[in-house]
This record gives sequence, structure tokens and C-alpha cells, in this order.
Amino acid sequence: MNQKLPQHVAIIMDGNGRWAESRGLSRSEGHRAGVGVVKDVVRLCLEKGIPVVSLWAFGSDNWSRPAAEVAFLMELFLHALDSDVDELYQNGVRLCFTGDRSQLSLTLSEQMRLAEQLTQDNDRLLLNVVINYGGKWDIMQAVKKLAGQIATGETLLDDIDEPMFAQLLSASHLPDPDLFIRTSGEQRISNFFLWQLAYTELYFSEVYWPDFTHTEFEKALAFFSARERRYGQTSQQIREQKYV
Repeated sequence: MNQKLPQHVAIIMDGNGRWAESRGLSRSEGHRAGVGVVKDVVRLCLEKGIPVVSLWAFGSDNWSRPAAEVAFLMELFLHALDSDVDELYQNGVRLCFTGDRSQLSLTLSEQMRLAEQLTQDNDRLLLNVVINYGGKWDIMQAVKKLAGQIATGETLLDDIDEPMFAQLLSASHLPDPDLFIRTSGEQRISNFFLWQLAYTELYFSEVYWPDFTHTEFEKALAFFSARERRYGQTSQQIREQKYV
């Protein structure tokens, strides 16, 4: 029996700092180790034919972390763009970024724009890097857009429905995630894709992100493959639809 694969995997890459501290290392070393795991996950998605993966690189709440750690994360992100974008391009990966860019440095924002431009025609894998993002922010910015449209008469109140509202969200160009993965044993979604995760299968791994190996990813995919996705229907309805 063929494994049922998700079309969009969304991942909170949690536990870099705790992984490092448990080894007597600086938290920065944990974040550095986590970059290598990102590359492994991208390779596996390419091998499996998973078309979309979203990686939460930095949440809007993370600005409250120590200034030195935030500065290191931004530098690490910039370095990864500089060093890895050509390889991603050569492997058919399209890069896009979801989140509020207004608080990011001009240098980083420009590198993000150039990476999107370079890879825009690739179609083997869409790698969505989520940076300076929060689910509540996402919904609020969509509400403000909608309010503006109503104020100008562009949109009527009776025209508003869920599909229309979803098009105003920052990840409207992506399908909703089928599988959500969070590492480090934490069992919450922490303000990530609040609207989009409504029917997503949630998988929580006990390992820290730097230890999220090929085998651990396979466990998450096996979990997803075994799930029956009903979307409010009964199991019997799902079975009957398979034979229609």
C-alpha cells in the first residue's frame, strides 16, 4: 500500500537553544546546528515529492528574546540566504517568505526579494520561510484590508465569506497545511497559522530540532498516512466516497 503523503507540511523548528544548553554549548550553536536539519528536510521533501513545506524561522513574539540572540538569528538567516540560495535554485526549489517584513533590515529584505525573484519559476518544491509572523497579526492585517474595502465600497458586507477572507491572509498563495510538526515535546501551535491549521493533522515530536533526523521525519509522515481525514464527515461517508 502506497504511503499517503501531505501536500503541505508546516513545521515549528523548536528546541535549538535547549539542545545546545543540554550539551554545554551556547544557544547560538543550537541555532547553527538547526540550519543543517533544514537542508535535510528540504532534501527529503524533494525525494518524496512533497510539493510545499513551510518552516517557521522567526515568530513576531521572538523579538522579546535577548537582543544578542535575535541579532545572531538575523545574521544566520542572512548568511543562509547568501550561501544556500544557488543550491536551492539548482534543485528546483522556489523560495517565498511569509510574514511582516517592515521590522526586518533593508539588507535582509532585499536578499529575500532577490531569492524570490531568482527562484520564482522553479516548481519541484515550494519552500515557504515564515519570518516575523504571528497568526493573530495575520488575521488582524486581513481584517484591516477587509475594513478598508468595505469603507470604499469595493466589498459589500453580504459578499464576505470564508474563501474570500482567506484570500486576504498572508499565505493565501499556499494550500492549507495537511501536516503540522512541532519538535521539542511542546504541544501547542503558539500563534502559528491560526486560520490555516483548522483541519491540519498535528504531530508533536519529543526530539529537539537539531536531532530531527530523516528517521524522525519518516515517523511524522507515517503518522499522517495513518490518519483518516474526515472534515466533519463520518468514517462511513469517507469509505463510501472511495468507491464512488
